[in-house]
Amino acid sequence: MEIPSKYNPQSVENHWYDYWMKNNFFHSTPDDREPYTIVIPPPNVTGILHMGHMLNNTIQDVLIRRARLMGKNACWVPGTDHASIATEAKVVAKLKEQGINKADLSREDFLKHAWDWTEEYGGVILEQLKKLGCSCDWERTKFTMDEDMSASVIKVFVDLFNKGKIYKGNRMVNWDPEAKTTLSDEEVIYEEKQGLLYYLSYAIEGSDEKVTIATTRPETILGDSAICINPNDERFTHLKGKKAIVPLCDRVIPIIEDGYVDMEFGTGCLKVTPAHDINDKALGEKHNLEIIDIFNEDASLNSFGLHYEGKDRFVVRKEISKELEEKGFLIKTEQHINKVGTSERTKAVIEPRLSDQWFLKMEDLAKPALDAVLKTNEVKLFPKKFENTYRHWMENIRDWNISRQLWWGQQIPAFYFGDGHEDFVVAETIEEALELAKSKSGKTNLTTADLKQDADVLDTWFSSWLWPISVFGGILEPENEEIQYYYPTNDLVTGPDILFFWVARMIVSGYEYRDERPFENVYFTGLVRDKQRRKMSKSLGNSPDALQLMEDYGADGVRVGLLLSAAAGNDLMFDEALCQQGKNFANKIWNGFRLLKGWEVEDLQQPEASKLGIEWYTAKFNETLLEIEDHFSKYRISDALMAIYKLVWDDYSSWLLEIIKPAYQKPIDKKTFNAVIHLFEQNLKLLHPFMPFLTEEVWQHITERTPEEALMVSQWPKEVGVDTNILAEFNFAADVISGVRTIRKEKNIPMKEALSLSILNSEKAGLAWDTVIRKLTNLESISYVDTAVDGALTFRVKSNEYFIPIEGAIDVEAEKVKIAEELKYTKGFLISVQKKLSNERFVNNAPEKVIAIERKKLADAEAKIETLEKSLRSLG
Repeated sequence: MEIPSKYNPQSVENHWYDYWMKNNFFHSTPDDREPYTIVIPPPNVTGILHMGHMLNNTIQDVLIRRARLMGKNACWVPGTDHASIATEAKVVAKLKEQGINKADLSREDFLKHAWDWTEEYGGVILEQLKKLGCSCDWERTKFTMDEDMSASVIKVFVDLFNKGKIYKGNRMVNWDPEAKTTLSDEEVIYEEKQGLLYYLSYAIEGSDEKVTIATTRPETILGDSAICINPNDERFTHLKGKKAIVPLCDRVIPIIEDGYVDMEFGTGCLKVTPAHDINDKALGEKHNLEIIDIFNEDASLNSFGLHYEGKDRFVVRKEISKELEEKGFLIKTEQHINKVGTSERTKAVIEPRLSDQWFLKMEDLAKPALDAVLKTNEVKLFPKKFENTYRHWMENIRDWNISRQLWWGQQIPAFYFGDGHEDFVVAETIEEALELAKSKSGKTNLTTADLKQDADVLDTWFSSWLWPISVFGGILEPENEEIQYYYPTNDLVTGPDILFFWVARMIVSGYEYRDERPFENVYFTGLVRDKQRRKMSKSLGNSPDALQLMEDYGADGVRVGLLLSAAAGNDLMFDEALCQQGKNFANKIWNGFRLLKGWEVEDLQQPEASKLGIEWYTAKFNETLLEIEDHFSKYRISDALMAIYKLVWDDYSSWLLEIIKPAYQKPIDKKTFNAVIHLFEQNLKLLHPFMPFLTEEVWQHITERTPEEALMVSQWPKEVGVDTNILAEFNFAADVISGVRTIRKEKNIPMKEALSLSILNSEKAGLAWDTVIRKLTNLESISYVDTAVDGALTFRVKSNEYFIPIEGAIDVEAEKVKIAEELKYTKGFLISVQKKLSNERFVNNAPEKVIAIERKKLADAEAKIETLEKSLRSLG
């Protein structure tokens, strides 16, 4: 097979991905091998590939490909999430463009539009993952709204309800007025924003007195039910038992007393609006206050908003403050920094709102999940630092608000049969619900037409928390072969931003429904940021096009570029130059392979240098393999790649190939060639998880292979003992070679000009490596001497001294002048360092690190002076 002169990623990548798919290499079925399982963090069904996906899925692919090479039955389950809020928002926006209002559609009609949207745009990201080389078992692709996945969600809801863990309650919730749905606490992002504190005057009923309150939200005065004072605040003793009049709406409200009021904040008087603040709601319940909700579901004002009805809350804030000022109720305003909650999905400012919602009791459910991470260590987090975050969340867990006021998602299986708040039953099907309703109501003449299903859907996370179980059918069939074989899974790779949303909840469901962990290890990637440390986002325009990057640098180049800078749990400062580095590495491997295959091979005696080179590289490979295995065990994926990178670039390409390279236009001996090909194949096996396309292409060019012999399904190298003696001998020889090369470079002596080397062998170093030293430095001879050689340039390796006679090679007199000048400069530098270190003030006040640097400068200068003086003496 002819080897192209250049590596072309585009043609290679498509060819080998099709080959792997055609031969079904990604598919897994239960057998007698050890399973290795990963479930993909399901991206939004309407999502497209971005840098975070690239990093996360590259790491998963590295782990799954390595497990496959290690002989495990590797199964990587892909899929997508229906993303209730995000997808419904996109469908609503599309309908709006067509002049269709969601409110004018039936639920069935809207869902048809949602499914059409999903079928048109859904799954694009999975196709893009194939471009990256992801070796998922595509036959197992799941969608959280698949029939069996939805059935699992409904079954779990019914089960938890029957266990008394799910309840319906009227609670203060986080309301997203743009998506018109409730949000869990974890879906709200709090941001500090500059605002105003408004000081408003309330008249006291039946007198000329007034009382001043301070609020950040003047529009909510129209929902006030009371004014509250601290019973210990002497400033307001005279107000006890009196009533106040709300500005503009003239509603008379009581003045109540409660120790909750902070006497130091604002004026010490608090307006109480139970419908629009969680703390006010608690005061309202305690003091039996009226609840007045002034907002519609889109945060415009309703009829309680008087003449502001129908206007947006922020418009009203401006207008009402102006009206309050004109009518003498607004005394003053002050600048005030306030924490404002915004929706993670829509970015809208959330509203606290009283609403009937479904909740899951979490306290008891969370205990096994807490112990699994922090006590028994059954689930390990990498990096370990995230255990503290996990502990904080799980020890302070609240009941989970699992209902959403949307249509896209699994509809809550609660069926109402009467007018009362409690007139409902929960069942998996309407037929089951009918029988329960008849029993509960005592009405045997009820029909399904009398039942009305709850309109809300379940939180998206309520489906994805079951993901590792439900993808193997473990909810519907707890004893099936697949769940028994593949569960628990091995590794989960995800971002720390969904540690609580998803990771913690999956651990909770694992112990509730399988009585065991869902995975053993959780590897948290960092966020991908730009060179200025900014988080990548569409709005900033700093996120490169993932597909274009692969077009420009090849998938392998992008994978390497991402991973080289992706330390576990630390943010990645992405620079496109890293992808160029990855592309350069691919070209280095390709060109090295072409060099190797370009040599003519004959039955010749193996040179001693080649024999030594093979033995050394074999030891170096085994040493690096142990290092790589250690990195993988600690999920230091970036470090594992860097170890392989150095092995291939430095040890293999820069050293081994030079050691065994035949003379110009001369053949190489067969024994050496076969040994180097074997070692090269071992390199490819280590590289394959990181650079699957390039390595398979090279592997298939080495020799004719059957599908069963493809690199992807070959065997990971076995760990063996390391010959540390030969590694130490090589390192010593490498220092000698570097010493000779440095002299050639500094003195401009061309490589084609042979030199002689004399050695004062104080170290008693062996002679075996002399043949390699001679070859790599073009020495015509190496001799061992008992005394220093005059008229030679010199260098040291440990206590050994090396002499290179330079008569005829350089201008001796010019060299002496040059050395003398360098010696003079170095002595001057040494004096300046000595002065600094003899200055007591500097030594006593400078950081230890700075002093250590200066002491090293001193030692280096002294050593250099000694070498320069010896060189001068040797030159006469």
